[in-house]
Amino acid sequence: MKNIKYMWLLCIALISAAFVSCNKEDEYFNEEYQSVPVKITQIYLENYESSVPDRPVEFARLGQLIRVEGSGLFGMKKVYINGYDTYFNRAYVSDNSMLIQINTKTPVVDAEEEVRNTIRFVKDETETVYEFLIRAASPTVTGINMTLPMPGETVKVNGTNLHETVKVTLPGGIEVTEVTCDEDGEWYSFVMPEGVTEGGCLYSEGAHGYAQTPDYFNERRGMIIDFDGVGTQGGWSATYTSEELAVDPLGTGRGNVVPAVPEAVVAEGGIAAGANGKGWFTAGGEKGAWSADSEDWAKTFGELIPAETPVAEIALQFDVYSPEPWTTGMLEFTLQNNLSNYGYGSTETTNTTNIEFPTAVVWVPWLTEDGGQEPYQTDGWVTVTIPVNTIGKYQNTEADLTFASICADRAAASYANFGMFLVNNEVAYSEDIVYKPSAFAQMVYVDNWRLVPYKSVVVSDYPEDEEE
Repeated sequence: MKNIKYMWLLCIALISAAFVSCNKEDEYFNEEYQSVPVKITQIYLENYESSVPDRPVEFARLGQLIRVEGSGLFGMKKVYINGYDTYFNRAYVSDNSMLIQINTKTPVVDAEEEVRNTIRFVKDETETVYEFLIRAASPTVTGINMTLPMPGETVKVNGTNLHETVKVTLPGGIEVTEVTCDEDGEWYSFVMPEGVTEGGCLYSEGAHGYAQTPDYFNERRGMIIDFDGVGTQGGWSATYTSEELAVDPLGTGRGNVVPAVPEAVVAEGGIAAGANGKGWFTAGGEKGAWSADSEDWAKTFGELIPAETPVAEIALQFDVYSPEPWTTGMLEFTLQNNLSNYGYGSTETTNTTNIEFPTAVVWVPWLTEDGGQEPYQTDGWVTVTIPVNTIGKYQNTEADLTFASICADRAAASYANFGMFLVNNEVAYSEDIVYKPSAFAQMVYVDNWRLVPYKSVVVSDYPEDEEE
């Protein structure tokens, strides 16, 4: 009701201003107004969708509508925001108030230092400069190169409008102020400090305000298996054994890690074109007789991921180190061991209607989004994030699928093992783009299979005034 009343009053005010402008168009340019001093007392943000539609503010963003309050505004000739000549409609100018839309082309971090964060009001015989913070759109985060870093490793956070990030708050309230920033605002980075024991989000502060990641940084409570004591590795004739694990080749302190193909297999020529490697699986077990409590995800991960959490707000994460260029083969992950066909485009990864399975996803790191091929290689360990709503049946947007759905599917499965294996089949991106496999004979290491919260967060400029 408040918003409707505000919109009605604003419309009346603007219509009245338009009529005044039409009736007194010549008066606006009278010389008598050109010497009247300009005084700015407050700037307001105009947003009818907000719970406070006419809000006094200390900053505004590109594209936003502001109302300038003061005196001596009638007869205004020019307004420069951060040095940019900004259009305004004189019909919306009175002696005490004027409306201005901040042009999206206004320079922000690249504005000249002497005019940055200023609004200059100009008349023929007088002018004034009002200091006012101008920001680009709210900063956002699109990903993190490593969400489970070891102390001393560099964490790189990618996103938009991350210019001049000066502080990052880690889970547990640990603050990092030694931050490196990209001049285009596309990333910032910092070195992981010692003593971070809690998991959660990264909260950063920069030129355009605050940015927040999903609650998956340093989060270990969703660990399915780390091959160092959390989770139980399973084994049978179609799997590799614990003796075929590798020790972190970079010596970062990660302990045991999983080779996509064990070193002994690589030494013998690797996995032939068109063949599959054995799997790496958790203990799982037959329906109703799980061999490890950790396979009961509702019980194990329920505190971190409540049952009602939509699948779009959950992700599978794992860490990867690929020291050599990778151009053939793919990794397939399955949430339960009910598979019969494997690889890119297979039923297990694309069918969205089967009530029990498929629940698998294929990761082809060298295949680009447009079907191109780009060798995949990492400079150290990196985190791969796969949203659960891109996995098998959980891609079905018409169903109300939640974490409870995942747990129910696993409980109904013949075998609840979570697993990964290398598939070295062809990749048919389209009828015209088909990649034939070659022998996979290189070391690729994987570690820390985990489920994490994946809800995106845009930090509100005014959270205290948000409507319930």
